[in-house]
Amino acid sequence: MKKDKIVEKDLKGITAEKDEFSEWFTQIMLKAELADYTSVSGCIVFKPRAYAIWEKIKEESDKRFKKIGVQNVYFPLFIPEKTLMKEAEHFKGFTPEVAWITHAGDSKLNERLAIRPTSETLMYESYSKWIRSWRDLPLIYNQWNNVVRWEFKHPVPFLRSREFLWNEGHSVYASKKEAESEREKILGIYREICEKYLALPSLIGKKSKKETFAGAEYTYSMEFFMPHGKAIQGPDWHHDGQNFAKAYGIKFLNKDGKEDYAYQNTWAISTRMLGVMFAIHSDEKGLILPPKIAPNKVVIVPILFEDSKDKVLKIVKEIEKDLNEYNILVDDREEYKPGYKFNEWEMKGIPVRIEVGPKDLDKKEVVLVRRDNFSKERVKVKELNKRVGEVLEEIQEDMFKKAYNFLHESIVECKSIAEVKKVLDNKKIAYAPIVNSDKVEEELKTITVGAKVLNIPDKQPDKKGKCIISGKEASYFAYIGKSY
Repeated sequence: MKKDKIVEKDLKGITAEKDEFSEWFTQIMLKAELADYTSVSGCIVFKPRAYAIWEKIKEESDKRFKKIGVQNVYFPLFIPEKTLMKEAEHFKGFTPEVAWITHAGDSKLNERLAIRPTSETLMYESYSKWIRSWRDLPLIYNQWNNVVRWEFKHPVPFLRSREFLWNEGHSVYASKKEAESEREKILGIYREICEKYLALPSLIGKKSKKETFAGAEYTYSMEFFMPHGKAIQGPDWHHDGQNFAKAYGIKFLNKDGKEDYAYQNTWAISTRMLGVMFAIHSDEKGLILPPKIAPNKVVIVPILFEDSKDKVLKIVKEIEKDLNEYNILVDDREEYKPGYKFNEWEMKGIPVRIEVGPKDLDKKEVVLVRRDNFSKERVKVKELNKRVGEVLEEIQEDMFKKAYNFLHESIVECKSIAEVKKVLDNKKIAYAPIVNSDKVEEELKTITVGAKVLNIPDKQPDKKGKCIISGKEASYFAYIGKSY
């Protein structure tokens, strides 16, 4: 009997430590009912709990996009091969990732169709037809959709999947200055979503030339640091200059009556951010969610005995009604013991648990438990609404502070490649001087067995010093790390 109970506990709970990242992360995903595998490698099912989080990210982002003049559109999933090939660097960058459709039923298609890896090429054919005058600009369109990228061999749910959901914004301006002024607005929105809702700090900076998005002039990214020592790129913004405009003929008559090519940007946030959030915040007991993004912020677990059940459930219903703004769950199942239910909701990451038992009611109070640090406090029923709101705010702030401290305590300034290697071996991020050179970055990757320049912060020290690879005067200090 004792053995059966142990087996039941092991099967229900997380059995891997957080530093066993792959197994731990997989168990979180499955046991917290976030997603499930399918028969197609690299493609997952988003279960309601995870999809609700994505809906919130989408809702809050979209609300902010519309305030700055963004309009939503939808373009087809399929892109003709000739269209995809028009911008050579862009096509070259995506060639290994493209999934192709060659047949419809038994009939071979006259031209292969790419399943959308990103939509620049298809959208810009239309832009070239729609834009004629400076009066048509700016044109700021965005679509919420799915994309398919097939090149990698080891997909990780949420973090690197072959199909994922995102927004892709594609904006067009009459001048370079106007186009570049968009960056702070878009990255400001993404930063607010990540910090205020997901409780995730990031390193924001410019990508090196080697790491720039295919077809863009330059890229700005938000880089996040995972608990097992790898960085991962989150939302980004690309300035495409006139590269795509020239390839796709996006021209307009300017105010002087002269024909000019437009300037363009692209930008995105994806469902990868769910995986980043799950990984950074969660622990060996399961999922931990920031309250502002959690679909259900509170769960009430009544402690039921036959002689007091009706009394307890009556109070629970009153509490549920009073706290309905928090999308409360009530676990009044009688076939499970309270401890089992506590463990289940800890696994699923509900930010606050309220325990209500007959002894508590005698004192007109309940027990309130935080998921992030398991602290408990007794709260008078009449003060519960106010205190729950305060505790949810405290959890949100504490989770961000913890993640912020983890990120910044993991950054180590280095002056040599030996120091960089040591920092990377200790699963941290190096901040080091380096030359802006593809060759130097290739050498960096070889010496460190896979590290790369994550991005380059705008704020730079006055003196750069010598490049850790070439010994020449450094172009800038950059964040260097191993990455997904």
